[in-house]
Amino acid sequence: MVLFRTYYPGANLVYYGLCVTFFVTASWVGATHAIKYLYMYHPTKYPVLTGSGFNFSSIHQQTLMTYNAPFFTTWFCTNWTVLFFPLYFFCQLGSPNYQTPTDILGESVRNFRDRGFTAAHFLTRCCMFCMLWVFTNYLYIHALSILVATDALALFAINVCCVYLLSWVILHDQFVGVRIVAVILCSTGVALLAYMDAGITNKKKTMTGVLLAALAAAGSAVYKVMFKKMIGDATYGQVSLFFSLIGLLNAALLWPVCLVLYFSEIEILHWDRLPWMILLSASTLSLVANLLGNLSVAFTYDIFITFGLITAVPVSAAIDITIHDVQFYGMKLAGIILISIGFLLVMFPNNWPEYIFRLLRNIILLSHSARWSRKNRGLPPNPPKVEIDYRTGYIRSHLRSPSGRVR
Repeated sequence: MVLFRTYYPGANLVYYGLCVTFFVTASWVGATHAIKYLYMYHPTKYPVLTGSGFNFSSIHQQTLMTYNAPFFTTWFCTNWTVLFFPLYFFCQLGSPNYQTPTDILGESVRNFRDRGFTAAHFLTRCCMFCMLWVFTNYLYIHALSILVATDALALFAINVCCVYLLSWVILHDQFVGVRIVAVILCSTGVALLAYMDAGITNKKKTMTGVLLAALAAAGSAVYKVMFKKMIGDATYGQVSLFFSLIGLLNAALLWPVCLVLYFSEIEILHWDRLPWMILLSASTLSLVANLLGNLSVAFTYDIFITFGLITAVPVSAAIDITIHDVQFYGMKLAGIILISIGFLLVMFPNNWPEYIFRLLRNIILLSHSARWSRKNRGLPPNPPKVEIDYRTGYIRSHLRSPSGRVR
């Protein structure tokens, strides 16, 4: 996995970027809809326990309480980030630049040590980022229990605008006027989605879901900017090790919270009828999306990874319309469109006016060239102009002087 750009020519980066965009979109949409399906899971049919045992021929119909355990889902999906470093480790062992296992692990740890991180300092920051990661994902997964999957995806896409604002304030990035316009458009889209339901009861519930999804986007932006501020430009080994430690800390420290929420009946789940296949599907797809989002920059441009977040919105909308009969109109449609436009505007490069000026100049030059070729079509080419020295009568040559003598 190390330095894929040395193996692939620069012209192929766009091709690999399109592949990354496709897989990021597919995994992100798949994980979101799998989690959304958990809340719609109704195990209403199961065998009846009789005196002679389970009677599988007769099926007892009973309406059960729906699955409602966002924190358990977050904890379960986050545990899978433990696989980050093992996957990176085996990819490094199979790379052409072969390294021993000790060298791979030592290089990942050495980079943190060279930056002045002690063991206690490093674990403290890992714990902080673990809590922020779990809190952000919990808000997003909890929002899916209220909103349609497409609405939650569109709202989470505003994290790109939040990243720019925080980078401008904290990391002192360059100010770009069009990105401020993008932030305004995204904010307007969020407001429209918050008021898309007309009923008073539905409006309060919808506003809660929109607030949760917007806070999840803000939390994701805080995570990215603080990682850049506190960790810096990390290598792929460092990123993999960091995510694996987040998964380990999540599994070791937060399982009592799951038990407390379960026994206090704040979260509802039935262990004997738990939808394990859906949970495993959501966790796997979430892991793939995070792997692509953090490590695929090794062989393509970062813009293709980010672009996968917004292409997930129309794909998810197609799924909601086809399968769940969701209708997008009025404020909902306008809010999603405004967020999408703001997302695209914030991706403009810092010197975007220069790119537009070059594009317009090239278009003008091409139009003049085409007009000139149409005007002079069919005319013989101009003969080469021969320069003659009229003082001597000789043709001007590099081999003879103006007087005609050989040099």
